[in-house]
Amino acid sequence: MATSEYNMSNVGIALGVSIAGAAGAYYYMSNSPKPLVPLVDVKNQTRILPDGSRICALLQDEKSFMLNLYPEVNTLYENVRRGLRVSNNGNMLGMRKVQPDGSEPYVWLSYNDVLDRADYVSQAFREYGLPVGQDTCIGIYGKNRPEWVITELACYNFNNVVVSLYDTLGFEACLFIINQTEMNVVVVDDLAKAANLLKSKHELESLKIIVVMDGVSEELAQTGRDVGVRVVSFADFEREGKEAIPLSHQPPKPEDLATICYTSGTTGNVKGVMLTHRNIIADGTTLSYFKHTNICSEDVMISFLPLAHMFERVVQSICYAVGASVGFYRGQIRQLNEDIKELKPTVFVAVPRVLNGMYDKTMSEVNASFLKRTIFGLALRCKLSELRKGIVRNDSYVDCVFKKIRNALGGRVRLIITGSAPVSESVLDFVRATSGALVVEGYGQTECVAPCSVTIEGDAVSGHVGVPSPCCAIKFAPVDDIPEYDGKARGEICIKGANVFKGYYKNDELTRQTIDADGWLHTGDVGFWTENGALKIIDRIKHIFKLAQGEYVAPEKIENSYTQSKFLAQCFLYGDSLKRCVIAVVVPDFEVLLPYAKNHLGMVDVSPEELCNKSEIKKLIFEDMIAHGKVAKLNSYEQAKDIYISAEQFSVDNALLTPTLKNKRPNLVKHFKSVLTEMYEKLD
Repeated sequence: MATSEYNMSNVGIALGVSIAGAAGAYYYMSNSPKPLVPLVDVKNQTRILPDGSRICALLQDEKSFMLNLYPEVNTLYENVRRGLRVSNNGNMLGMRKVQPDGSEPYVWLSYNDVLDRADYVSQAFREYGLPVGQDTCIGIYGKNRPEWVITELACYNFNNVVVSLYDTLGFEACLFIINQTEMNVVVVDDLAKAANLLKSKHELESLKIIVVMDGVSEELAQTGRDVGVRVVSFADFEREGKEAIPLSHQPPKPEDLATICYTSGTTGNVKGVMLTHRNIIADGTTLSYFKHTNICSEDVMISFLPLAHMFERVVQSICYAVGASVGFYRGQIRQLNEDIKELKPTVFVAVPRVLNGMYDKTMSEVNASFLKRTIFGLALRCKLSELRKGIVRNDSYVDCVFKKIRNALGGRVRLIITGSAPVSESVLDFVRATSGALVVEGYGQTECVAPCSVTIEGDAVSGHVGVPSPCCAIKFAPVDDIPEYDGKARGEICIKGANVFKGYYKNDELTRQTIDADGWLHTGDVGFWTENGALKIIDRIKHIFKLAQGEYVAPEKIENSYTQSKFLAQCFLYGDSLKRCVIAVVVPDFEVLLPYAKNHLGMVDVSPEELCNKSEIKKLIFEDMIAHGKVAKLNSYEQAKDIYISAEQFSVDNALLTPTLKNKRPNLVKHFKSVLTEMYEKLD
């Protein structure tokens, strides 16, 4: 988010005096609010079953696993219809639209509006010859917007399967998905995507129909006719369905497939994760842990994380079940701040890089002044003290210090959900203190829909990912050659329950490698249980390496601590098993580094590439990294002994990041091989 959103310029001496003067009153106020009462003892959060696996202490045994939140909801078809009823046909989907006076408010579709339009689209699918049932896969290829959800719901009316396509997978992967699923129709958001698919029609034998949300030019329609593809606008497609003789819906059963969600790991081809309606509905039972901060029909969620990812879709499905509203951003991250201010959401779903951006920009402003730093630090400590007591609020004396941060989130956020990658303890503490909202962190993967564990209300201790979801158990499988971690028994995290996927699409061998004979999903992640019975993640098994002296290193934890440096945007930690130390390749945050170099080091008119080669810059960045490593309590062997500063960002386009923006380690090693070799030679 933009630095201006977290400008602390209004924090001054007057505020400092007011805080000091209210110190006595604060002592009283901080003890008077009622703390959240946790559902379980925060010092004993999980229950151990006879086979050694664990479940949330709220449950008694595997027989008490939850399959749904509401008895009448077992499929996503039933899910949204409950939302219609409990909201009394309230607002469901919102999108900003420019008005004659130049304003751009959110304009809303009600639950009935959405379900009617989904019906028209599903009838149009029948008019165009698409069969009812599980053999029909329908592609959705576009950014978040109402038509995405309308198309998804249309699929469920006649038990079709949703297949999401997205740019970061790469266009070749999209072609592979269309061919593997034998997809006849793809619903795209713009003309460019439609044109690209038409250019590749010679590789797409099954493709017959392209529906374009933005509308269709006659030129594009003719191009489609030339290659045997019907290209139609979403509006016309919907109208044809509305005018058709309506067929009765044939909704899905819980065990039917809802979606095939393709994922890309750090190596290999994309793989289609088959998720049933039962999987997704069961995963949504995680909401039952939030008794005090329950999502309800009055809530509003901002949608900007890709709907192609299950994390976003699961949270939205929970919103629809309770009749809440979802407002979409305009498709541009640079406009997200404005969209949030207009929408004023109460529920905010964010990946760590968004929270890291908030933290970095705020702390950069705060650290620019001794007074700001002192006041902010005092307020932060006061809030963290309250949080440790289970008190979550935004109306204490010190909360005025964080008002601009809360306003940047719309001013009404009461629940923040984060996941998909680890969040550092310092960032999580910062967000919890400054937002005044309940902040929960989850862990999971697409193969178990989204979260398989989540932190609970009343536990404000950062650094873990909570308890198993109420639909599953978690156990550890032995991991060869990796000893105890921080004195704790560790192992590969395995999951069993109603949220575990059906298998990989047309890949039985990989399915057997991932789900064992007893039904346990092997995640490939290593973790351990904390003393309080919460799950803590170490790293991916294949990422952990051993140094020459026998010490094991989990690089992701170290990279996360280093990227807390305001000067860094990205970090790749590397270790050779024949060496006794680790080294790193880092990419600066040039928005911070360039002004700093100019103002503090007198470096004017210096390009990013030139800056990376300056010894003063290397010293600056390296020392700041090591300082952050010490704060994170890294062992000496975990601290990098040398760094290389790269002006080239790691990205999906240069194949150095996965579509979920995680380091592609084999590619990074290959890309920087000569640099890594040279660093070790110098150290030797």
